[in-house]
Amino acid sequence: MIAVKVTYTINEGHVSVNKQLIEAFLQDFKTLDNSRFLYTIFQKNDGGTFVHLSQYQDKAIQEELLQVPSFLQFQQERDKNLTGEPQIEVLNYIAASREVL
Repeated sequence: MIAVKVTYTINEGHVSVNKQLIEAFLQDFKTLDNSRFLYTIFQKNDGGTFVHLSQYQDKAIQEELLQVPSFLQFQQERDKNLTGEPQIEVLNYIAASREVL
């Protein structure tokens, strides 16, 4: 399994647009084989910081998701509105309370 955590903070005026773009790519992700990945987004209490946790069964599904046009559009818009560099962490899976992938 591949697990990645991306944390970023965007300009206050872009928060609602960011959420709309997230909803758009999540709708497109639902058309894919979601038994092969789990993509979850959280918003921190400060309102402008978002955390994306993605878990992929393998490199093939990760690459497929990263090429979805609505996801690419989200990334472009996000990058124009960042307050700093996003933090990207590759995580090593240990265990879960239930079957994940």
